[in-house]
Amino acid sequence: MNFSQKSGGNSATHSTTNSTQNPGAARLRTILLAAGIASLCASCQNPQAPTATGSSPGASPVAVSAPGDANTVKIVSMLPMTGSALGQSQTMVNGIKQALAETDSKACDGKIKIEYEVLDDATAAAGKWDPAQVTSNSNKAVADGSVVAAIGHYNSGAAKLSIPVLNQANIVMISPANTYPGLTKPGTGEPKEPNVYYPAGTRNFTRVVPADDLQGSVAGNWAKSLGVQKVFILDDQELYGKGIADVFEATAKKLGIQVLGREGIDIKASDYKALMNKIKALNPDMIYFGGTTQSNTGQIIKDMRNVGMAADAVKFMGPDGIKDQALIDAAGKDGEGVYATFGGLPAKELTGEGAKWYASYKAKFNAEPEAYTAYAYESAKVAIAAINKVCKNDRAAIRDAVLATKDFNGVLGNWSFDANGDTSLTVMSGNVVKDGKWEFVSALKTE
Repeated sequence: MNFSQKSGGNSATHSTTNSTQNPGAARLRTILLAAGIASLCASCQNPQAPTATGSSPGASPVAVSAPGDANTVKIVSMLPMTGSALGQSQTMVNGIKQALAETDSKACDGKIKIEYEVLDDATAAAGKWDPAQVTSNSNKAVADGSVVAAIGHYNSGAAKLSIPVLNQANIVMISPANTYPGLTKPGTGEPKEPNVYYPAGTRNFTRVVPADDLQGSVAGNWAKSLGVQKVFILDDQELYGKGIADVFEATAKKLGIQVLGREGIDIKASDYKALMNKIKALNPDMIYFGGTTQSNTGQIIKDMRNVGMAADAVKFMGPDGIKDQALIDAAGKDGEGVYATFGGLPAKELTGEGAKWYASYKAKFNAEPEAYTAYAYESAKVAIAAINKVCKNDRAAIRDAVLATKDFNGVLGNWSFDANGDTSLTVMSGNVVKDGKWEFVSALKTE
């Protein structure tokens, strides 16, 4: 699942009311020769990290170790394995492991062994993804000469930091959850996006999930169909949350939904009662929140209900960043009736290969997969397919094979990557919390 936490670092606080060059493989070889196959300590030299909300400068190249075995390659995942996103991330790791197990972690008729390493991009201190940890993990992946692909991130803001680092080392990133449009699409984010993330001049980032320029629009249309006439918009001031709220706001206004106001929240606040009383006085039909569960969404919902905005009178809707079990746990009984869009279909609603995968996942792990599990599984299958085409440790060739993916018959359906690395899939879904569980409402199509 996203711009904000699912996407990114903190942006400037805002409140509005009624408003509206390719070094490539040659450079890497040069680095190797100059460094005399430098030790892995080189990975400790952090490149200049992109700022969380501004332009991302090109990251300094990191020395690369020689692969220990020419016939062994490695896939790493970069996901938050610490904090409340762990439940979501663990099922994604399960999906990746499941895909690898299906081929016995081998490719090219057994000639190539595929290793897998889980890199935690979160810290206990942050309780979610941490910029310094993201940079450290990116350097570690680059320095390990066996790494040929990365699966991640969950948060688009984290991807903002790692893409430039991996880009200069020709490591492809396949994302199951990053939905911030500016990572790939010109004209959808900041002025210098997306080229600022690709200092080597070539693309190395792909995603198997539709971007938020589609999801924000779908959410606006869904709200209209639910009878919403007046909405107050909140966001968590992070890349994903602010971005998807921007798209939702523009769509709502276009559809004639009155935007009563908009505010960016402090995600570390102990409560939001004063804000909720302010919103209640404006008599909205719905509150739309751009953010993730980790942005204190449970407390927002509790305070909304506690000041008297009942679920049958004032709806609460958010994006895929809140569609997880952690949101239900955090909101408790007040989570009943919460709406969420999702950039695809829930696992239970998948058909064909997707239905087969869903059954096999439940049988293997004796649990329901979370929202992005199928997308992590699909990401791993794409990486494995690319390795099978190249059959050697060649980062650039594997990157190119991933980006050239066409008519991929996977668990998500039949799809392709476009020139930007975006999926051709556009079908999304509307979901609601009912009896303590997320329940599929309907498929939502982009117009």
